[in-house]
Amino acid sequence: MHTFNPADSHDFPLLARQVSGLLEGERDLVANAAQFAAFVYEAIPDLNWAGFYFARPDKAGPGQELLVGPFQGRVACARIPFGRGVCGSAAQERRTIVVADVHAFAGHIACDSASNAEIVIPLLKDGALFGVFDIDSPTLDRFSDAERIGLEAMVAAFLDATDMA
Repeated sequence: MHTFNPADSHDFPLLARQVSGLLEGERDLVANAAQFAAFVYEAIPDLNWAGFYFARPDKAGPGQELLVGPFQGRVACARIPFGRGVCGSAAQERRTIVVADVHAFAGHIACDSASNAEIVIPLLKDGALFGVFDIDSPTLDRFSDAERIGLEAMVAAFLDATDMA
């Protein structure tokens, strides 16, 4: 885990280009997701989890759920129903959700009690939802609007480099 200094700034355009370079020549979903999660976990300070949840048919009902994919950090929840928690809400609403204090988020799923802030970015490609990219931090109010925009650009670079089917 890194130590976060709010004065730190990240060159997100550079990080997005690095994602493209890292994934160049490989289009496999699992390989690229593993590389991307590791890259984000190392490149962005003050995180305790960074990884993927992929959309799958819900085994318990007619809807969809999220199934954990490649990640960096502590053991995570394996399945999350659409509409539940930050990840399920971002998937259902198909929009990025930034939460300053996860303990104040109605329906938050506490996979790691050390997590205090979260950002979840949906994986949307050609109008289809493939899952979400989830990032947790032990620091309250960790993710700024500038970081949201930068992280969305990094996820876009991942999506451009990866075959999702």
